[in-house]
Amino acid sequence: MHRAIAVAEVSPGVQSLLKRGFPFAVREYQLKLNQLIPFLPEVRSISGNKPNIVYNAVTFDSREVRPGAIYVALQGTSVDGHDFIPNAIENGATAIIGTSGLARDTFDLPVPYIRVSDSRCAMAWAAAALYDFPARDLVTIGVTGTDGKTTTSTILYYILKEAGFATGMITTVAAMINGVEIDTGFHVTTPESPDVHRFLAEMRDSGVTHVVLEVTSHGLAQQRVAAVDFDIAVVTNITHEHLDYHKTREDYFAAKAILFEGLGKRTRAIKPLAILNLDDPDSYRFLEPRTAVKKVCYSAEAKDQEAFATIGSLKSSPGGLELEARFREMPNSRDNQAIRVHSSLIGKYNAANILAAMSAAIYGLGVIPETAAAGVAKCGYISGRMELISMGQDFFAMVDFAHTPNALAKALDSARGLLMDYHPARPDARIIAIFGSAGLRDREKRRMMPAVAAKKADIMILTAEDPRTESLEEILGQMAEEAEASGGKLNETYYVEPDRGNAIRLGVRLARAGDLVVALGKGHEQSMCFERTEYPWDERVAMRAALAERMGVPGPAMPYLPTSAGR
Repeated sequence: MHRAIAVAEVSPGVQSLLKRGFPFAVREYQLKLNQLIPFLPEVRSISGNKPNIVYNAVTFDSREVRPGAIYVALQGTSVDGHDFIPNAIENGATAIIGTSGLARDTFDLPVPYIRVSDSRCAMAWAAAALYDFPARDLVTIGVTGTDGKTTTSTILYYILKEAGFATGMITTVAAMINGVEIDTGFHVTTPESPDVHRFLAEMRDSGVTHVVLEVTSHGLAQQRVAAVDFDIAVVTNITHEHLDYHKTREDYFAAKAILFEGLGKRTRAIKPLAILNLDDPDSYRFLEPRTAVKKVCYSAEAKDQEAFATIGSLKSSPGGLELEARFREMPNSRDNQAIRVHSSLIGKYNAANILAAMSAAIYGLGVIPETAAAGVAKCGYISGRMELISMGQDFFAMVDFAHTPNALAKALDSARGLLMDYHPARPDARIIAIFGSAGLRDREKRRMMPAVAAKKADIMILTAEDPRTESLEEILGQMAEEAEASGGKLNETYYVEPDRGNAIRLGVRLARAGDLVVALGKGHEQSMCFERTEYPWDERVAMRAALAERMGVPGPAMPYLPTSAGR
């Protein structure tokens, strides 16, 4: 059944792996359509089915269909995948899954048509069945939340590696399979279900036993992790975000809860466990009654006696964090234990992420605290998260992914703490914050984020951040209105610079010795969207370019954006 396959035969996500020189044998899987049908939820009708029809891939993009693939017609807000069924068949689709009843002139499709209630759910189950349900052979840990998911997932990955587990990881930054990092290319969300199950299959086939999977609200609501059996679920926090998609706060929380509500539904090798954050009362109150399995709570602020894991002491510096983590009622010991932990991560808010990851490993997998602490120490900086950039300047320069009001507040608080710890005799050291607010996304953030920055930064520079098809001028106008309402003064305490490269240049130019300049919102991302075009953009390169220009030293060129044309 298994053989080497060409790039053109597989899904876009796997094509990406092959093109990047994926280091493991990429296997071809096949399954009879008749074997799949019993797994598909809520099948309404089947037409044109024949014995021995076999499929070897699942895709929702008719352009990516290759002979033997199932094409899943998804109905979006602006495009209906059912309109592209003829294209999929022309490209070699062996069967179609959709939700619409077909018109009479399409009754005689040359391939089977399976009508279901939820095509996204069916797509996930079709992919899981094709790859023989890989999550069932793995210990699977899901990490969700508004902020801190990638960091917590990465810390946990290093802890499990230190504990001797063959570990894989899928985040919005990269996938890790047996120590090999693969740039997924995904844009701030959980990959689509065919890629999730393909990644899990490659992990299982290469000997991985444990996997950490970052799970977004979009990924949960859109069934991208359907048919994945989770053993442990971790929440970092749930704050304001994604109301452009979920519409209401309740729907956003409900999407996050899907991960916890699914725990314990199947018999697994380990007992299911939920890791909840007592410092985030909104998420705790929502998730606790919806979680039927054992719950372990952590509290970095040590405010609640119910917490199993707390922080005793905490110190931040440019070299990272030094903290004391305390654990009680551990599975391998009834004694309480306090242990010193060093982390290279910057920002006091990362103490909560560290505690969440350690709690999952200690209480869920029986890892001893000393091993967990050693794993934390081996986790270096995480791409685009409070990442310091140095070109020899006499002030701090940093790039961070904070793109929500809560994350912005925590990042700026941590920046202030860093300045106070490093320069206790320099209370006048300033924070210069550079950020924007994305187009076609939650509009409330355009006012919330400048309000946060007005309180926690000394200077803010408002600029572009993926305006997409919206007017950048209007977005910045809305943000500037809030900056003014929050007491800001144009060209004194806040600036408006549409070109992000020039905004970073401005921040660097304004910096005095001992200040901290931080560009927020893009982090690790590799592009910025104007209209419908993604332009290459690396915030770290942009910061280095601006610093090199100021210092008069060799450095990279500032990346091009449409707003920088003619400048």
